[in-house]
Amino acid sequence: MAIYASSVQDLIDELGRLPGVGPKSAQRIAFHLLKLSRDDALRLARAITEAKDRVAWCSRCFNISEGELCGICADDRRDATVVCVVEEPRDLVAVEKTQEFRGRYHVLQGAISPIEGVGPDQLRVKELLTRIEPEGIAEVILCTNPNIEGEATAMYLGRLLKPLGLRVTRIASGLPVGGDLEYADELTLGRALEGRRDIEG
Repeated sequence: MAIYASSVQDLIDELGRLPGVGPKSAQRIAFHLLKLSRDDALRLARAITEAKDRVAWCSRCFNISEGELCGICADDRRDATVVCVVEEPRDLVAVEKTQEFRGRYHVLQGAISPIEGVGPDQLRVKELLTRIEPEGIAEVILCTNPNIEGEATAMYLGRLLKPLGLRVTRIASGLPVGGDLEYADELTLGRALEGRRDIEG
């Protein structure tokens, strides 16, 4: 016998598929949504639908964007010769909050993780390589997370980029190993950027 009506169970199941949302949290969120007024619930549904309809990937750096280029790539005041490589758009936001970086970005949309079956071919690595010559990139800052996947990704990219005659740097360890960039405070992340070091090829 089903405990919940099928539509409620479907809502709980869908919420449970979100990252970081376990069964109990999914149930709590579902019941919160059911308590909302119809207008509030529809406003949330519209916001999700609109974001899905309007937001795509920047054709240059693969950040989220509502146009061909994201706001950062479209900004001529940014230094096009320095590119900061991050795993996800949320990491780009974390770096921007430091106000220490005035170059451009490249979003890999993940990190190398053999356990999850993610190799370099599943990331935006080829796209990074194709940007180097046309954009006159002179330095690549590897700003991947300071965990096993992030370190593996940084090492792989370092070996790939060093022979191209670029300056390849890695953010300094002002960040806790095993942590995520999105949870770092601005001061710590700012110091990590300032203290970046050259990658040995």
